[in-house]
Amino acid sequence: MRLIAAVLALALAANGALAQNRLETLDTGDKSRGWEAVGRLDIGGTGFCTGALIAPDLVLTAAHCLFDKDSGARLDHREITFLAGWRNGRAEAYRAIRRAVAHPNYVYQSETGPLRVQNDVALLELVRPIRNTTVIPFATGAQPGPGAEIGVVSYARDRAEAPSLQEVCRVRARQSGVLVMDCDVDFGASGAPVFSIGPDGPRIVSVVSAMAEMAGRKVSLGTALEGPLALLHAELAAGRGLAPGDAPSVRRIRVGEETRKDMGAKFVTAE
Repeated sequence: MRLIAAVLALALAANGALAQNRLETLDTGDKSRGWEAVGRLDIGGTGFCTGALIAPDLVLTAAHCLFDKDSGARLDHREITFLAGWRNGRAEAYRAIRRAVAHPNYVYQSETGPLRVQNDVALLELVRPIRNTTVIPFATGAQPGPGAEIGVVSYARDRAEAPSLQEVCRVRARQSGVLVMDCDVDFGASGAPVFSIGPDGPRIVSVVSAMAEMAGRKVSLGTALEGPLALLHAELAAGRGLAPGDAPSVRRIRVGEETRKDMGAKFVTAE
């Protein structure tokens, strides 16, 4: 907690007042075009998070979306549904979840602290790939540095029926795998993709882990992707992430291939 508090204090001292950025609701076909791979994750009828496709069968989101917020128990991911491009009661595609892996070092805890934010990332494997010409998975990129312009596409408590785009918000600080941003997030925005937008189009550079408040000003916290994303792919490649009782997948090992051994701030998760 002290680490993140220090990062937030540094961000405010270095950058002054945080901007209040405008949200654009993507509630029409024209406005939502190009963002259809962002979707709502409905969690057993009890809540939702935001996720985004990074491959036809892989959704990137926050690890804490896989845990019950009251008991801290791991949820049955078979009760989660990904609604790609959900807008006004319809989705471009609906998919159940076959496997789900959280960062191996992620430990759910009720209070948001440095270790929770640093490792708060998960990959969900869909039961079937989404092969739709309007739903194009996003590429991922390196985490941006302080001052970089970014955008966030998310669902939230007061905008659950259509996503909203916040562009442009900025990175205020980065330390120990934690990205501090002045993007406006709310409950439901957990796992929302954070984009850098360059000449090659938008790339996901982080996912929203939590919202925070300091000196009466809202900030949001995200996690780095480079190392954590590689670990998540390795977990899936090793056959992990099945629900209890499901048959394990068979992985063929090629000859010569190695196998994997076994801030004075108030924080609220944006779930």
